[in-house]
Amino acid sequence: MTVNHLPQPVRPSGVVQLPDGTHVYTENLPAAHTGPQVVHQHIHQAPPDRTVQRIALGSGVGAGAVAAGVYFGPLLVAALASMAASLAFVAFLALMLGWGVHTVVKSVGTPEGAAAAKNVRKARRRRG
Repeated sequence: MTVNHLPQPVRPSGVVQLPDGTHVYTENLPAAHTGPQVVHQHIHQAPPDRTVQRIALGSGVGAGAVAAGVYFGPLLVAALASMAASLAFVAFLALMLGWGVHTVVKSVGTPEGAAAAKNVRKARRRRG
């Protein structure tokens, strides 16, 4: 049984059959040299707050990603700033507590501090 009645298989565009029966992509064939090629490339840099949205639109992600970037971008910046302010306050508080402990230990460790502690002990014994 012959299969001559079947249609020719569909080949992707850019594929040709050479006389020896092999198939080759036309993009790989050597092109005729027509002279120097001039490429005009325009590079535009978007402002920082819109770069993500333009990338999302350019990649075909859609309006949902753009809306999320517009909404959550400033929200993320505000949250990070708030966290930084909280951490700065905790660091300041730790610094002040450390300074207070240092001052107390330094004052108690001197001979005057030892004499003051002795006087406090004597005063407690007298009352008791």
